[in-house]
Amino acid sequence: MLYEGKFSGTGFDNRITRLFGIQYPIIQAGMIWASGWRLASAVSNAGGLGLIGAGSMYPDTLREHIQKCKQATNKPFGVNLPLLYPDIDKHIAIIIEEKVPIVFTSAGNPKTWTAKLKEHGIIVVHVVSSAKFAKKSEDAGVDAVVAEGFEAGGHNGREETTTLCLIPAVRAAIDIPLIAAGGIATGRAMFATMTLGAEGVQVGSRFVCTPEASSHQNFKQAIVAANEGDTILTLKKLTPVRLIKNDFYKQVQQAEDTCVSTADLELLLGRARAKRGMFEGDLTEGELEIGQVSGFIKEIKPAADVVAELWNEFKQTAANPFAY
Repeated sequence: MLYEGKFSGTGFDNRITRLFGIQYPIIQAGMIWASGWRLASAVSNAGGLGLIGAGSMYPDTLREHIQKCKQATNKPFGVNLPLLYPDIDKHIAIIIEEKVPIVFTSAGNPKTWTAKLKEHGIIVVHVVSSAKFAKKSEDAGVDAVVAEGFEAGGHNGREETTTLCLIPAVRAAIDIPLIAAGGIATGRAMFATMTLGAEGVQVGSRFVCTPEASSHQNFKQAIVAANEGDTILTLKKLTPVRLIKNDFYKQVQQAEDTCVSTADLELLLGRARAKRGMFEGDLTEGELEIGQVSGFIKEIKPAADVVAELWNEFKQTAANPFAY
């Protein structure tokens, strides 16, 4: 089945832009310790869809970010909600009370909360790493899915399917709108995934390197300094996560090489390791979650500029796909 899209005025018209009421089919990922109201509102004001990352927020903090985002933009925005969050019921209640229009769920069963959210008129999107779970998400009633390849930063699916392979497989499995994620930081990559069947893209790592991202400046500079091969998917005995290789990763690698137990790995990981790295800027002992595409990111620039560059390169590539 062909899912059509067309350039319309200064934007794009397809199922994703109509679903969210946005100008461009560009979604900023809701990343922990990076995606607060400043980043979400900046992306939404620039014509994309900004997401507040609830996974690193206490309930009262989430409410504050939602309210500040409302003040900073009159454009649509959403919340990314990991379903394994311990206070998930409180987060759901706040999202409903604050009338958040769009929720992206991840890391859990979409059947659990989709119906309740939709009862309140909320658009629900679920993040998946396989065609199998994309179909289950469609059956659960979500409005769209994000198919995320293992190039992505942060927590990943165990299938380790690359975006190039994942997008056509998911496209063949579902009829609802499809958003591609994992390794997308340029307009050319956006065009490639949409050629494969996606109708929009979710971009994470590129938006971490913006002034509006709440992540620590040390972490942003580490991303800019990263080269090809400087990230790795690790902690596979727990939940696979892609991060920058540092001293903490070396400890993980040594533990895994000596076949320690899952309990020992959990002890090594401890609590707040991601906060320590990404939010507090500890580049030695912190967990530095970022995607493979970090090797392609060489400067920190405003979120609005990132959106504009993605969109302009996408248009140029669509006009002449073989020019480089």
